[in-house]
Amino acid sequence: MIFEQDLAAIDKTLAPLWPRLSGARIFMTGGTGFIGRWMLEALARSGIDADVTLLSRDPAGFAARLPRLAGRFRLVAGDATSFTAPHADYTHVIHAATDASAALNANDPRRMFETIVHGTRRALDLALDCNAVRFFFLSSGAVYGAQPPHVTHVAEDWRGGPDQCDPLSAYGEGKRAAETLCAIYAKQFGLDVVNARIFALLGPLLSLDTHFAAGNFIRDAMQGRTIRVTGSGEAVRSYLYAADLTVWLWTLLIAGEAGTVVNMGSEEAVSIADLARRTASLLGGPGVEILGRPDPGWNPGRYVPSNARARAELGVAATVGLDDAIRRTALSNGWKP
Repeated sequence: MIFEQDLAAIDKTLAPLWPRLSGARIFMTGGTGFIGRWMLEALARSGIDADVTLLSRDPAGFAARLPRLAGRFRLVAGDATSFTAPHADYTHVIHAATDASAALNANDPRRMFETIVHGTRRALDLALDCNAVRFFFLSSGAVYGAQPPHVTHVAEDWRGGPDQCDPLSAYGEGKRAAETLCAIYAKQFGLDVVNARIFALLGPLLSLDTHFAAGNFIRDAMQGRTIRVTGSGEAVRSYLYAADLTVWLWTLLIAGEAGTVVNMGSEEAVSIADLARRTASLLGGPGVEILGRPDPGWNPGRYVPSNARARAELGVAATVGLDDAIRRTALSNGWKP
């Protein structure tokens, strides 16, 4: 029910923009993941006659899990770094494929880096070959590296970056290199490129069993377990609700000016320890335990964007606060108040 309500709200918000995609021919990588599925569910509901070809490493598996979407969109087998697209004059290329896996980043950083960079170049070449009118790259707030404590909300003009000598920077540096490729193709070949730097998220369809702390906290509280924070809990994050993200993404693709680079994340900052406590309180969990172990991740500090550009240039804003995002994510996973 929550997911359907969210999709209805997305459709209402995007109703003035959807007609501008009528007749579009879209090639999309990453359409079977969390963000991609939200985008596709919204597009399927819109009723416009856009044609979409989805790249998937396992089309049969996707079709078995989501037959309705598989029946609406065309699936083609392939890997983001080496695919061959069916011949078509695509008007838009959306490159959303990245294995945002903490385990892969830690254990095989070369593969992480190469997948991001080579996949982006392959998608850019496709956009050039078919004379696409727009290339949409889904990047990450990780391109900013460790956010200084005095920068409460990092803006798009921040010139910091990941530690290039740290292999844990493979994901962030890969996204930075991919953004540079996008800029090169825009200047050298005249390709129209827009770029979304996405931060942490919450919402229906989010896996509660991967490395995302917020999802793990919700899972544990729902199962009546004490939420355990492995580190000190001092790291600061923010969480944009997936329905808001979906509106922002389609707005940028449809109406953003060429060359636009925009943060997509919530400005509502919260420490990991406080996130755990709020989750336990909201969902009725038994409590929180802070273990205080060293943080093995790439960013034990702050990771919170400024949305000033998104508000000014796209006219979008977050409509779902953190507490409501936690509740809705839990409700969509079977939690009963």
